[in-house]
Amino acid sequence: MRVLCSSTLLGEFFLIGFAGLVAMKDPDLSMATVWLVSGVAMFLCLLLCGAITRPGGVALGWALQLALIASGVFVPAMYFMGVVFAALWWASVHYGRKVDAAKARFAAQAEVSSTPDAA
Repeated sequence: MRVLCSSTLLGEFFLIGFAGLVAMKDPDLSMATVWLVSGVAMFLCLLLCGAITRPGGVALGWALQLALIASGVFVPAMYFMGVVFAALWWASVHYGRKVDAAKARFAAQAEVSSTPDAA
């Protein structure tokens, strides 16, 4: 799960950076505010890559997805991109857990087959 979720978060890191560039064009937003918010969100993406397997990591990822969708208020294209990345996040978590379970079964099976029979 860690690899799939981290890949999604790294994609969001770049998406947030590009959305910040677009948001800078809005005359109602100050450049400092745009880059403060974008920078914090980008930092959270990177921080979450390392914390995804810890308790609450997936929930924080969902919070980030909701914030990404909500950023559509300032950059309308982010409504669409936020939903796309939320779907990618769901797939990363869902299929990542399946892969982790399959790896655990395979490791347990390999461990059982490698132990000698005590007859």
